[in-house]
Amino acid sequence: MSSHHAPSDAAPVPPLAASTLARFDREVAKYPKEQALSAVMACLAIVQQEHGWVSPAHEREIAAHLGVAPMAVHEVTTFYNMYNQRPVGRFKLGVCTNLPCQLRGGADALHHLERRLGVEMGGTTADGLFTLQQNECLGACADAPVMLVNDRNMCSFMSHDKLDQLIDALTAEAGKTEAQ
Repeated sequence: MSSHHAPSDAAPVPPLAASTLARFDREVAKYPKEQALSAVMACLAIVQQEHGWVSPAHEREIAAHLGVAPMAVHEVTTFYNMYNQRPVGRFKLGVCTNLPCQLRGGADALHHLERRLGVEMGGTTADGLFTLQQNECLGACADAPVMLVNDRNMCSFMSHDKLDQLIDALTAEAGKTEAQ
């Protein structure tokens, strides 16, 4: 049922470009020299924006550039679910599974998406369009069940019908951009 991608350093990733490192430098310049680690979240966001995910190799490059231990970067990458630690689909669907959402159908919404997409939580569809993840509290408990699309677009009151409409709309959007 799942085409789950495990994090791996096996597939080589390109080293960070000079333009990426220049973007890092602009972020690091915002902090006192001895506090370069303060720029780690911005650097991780830059890598994810440019590559779609943060590989272990890129974590090491960030650490070297900031002059910190690789573990200091890895701790941040693994703490926040907004950083993808493996390649994800074009649309990352994060369903809140905290207690308020659970009490209002969050688990049911997640299971509906698993059945609809044919993947288990954490998996990516074979066509590479959707990755299904669980999220911790998204801070919209009154709108439960809620989910995030690509870490940016909040979707509230996600009934089965609304979930199906969302999947149909995203699939259509992907089809339109592929045709261009």
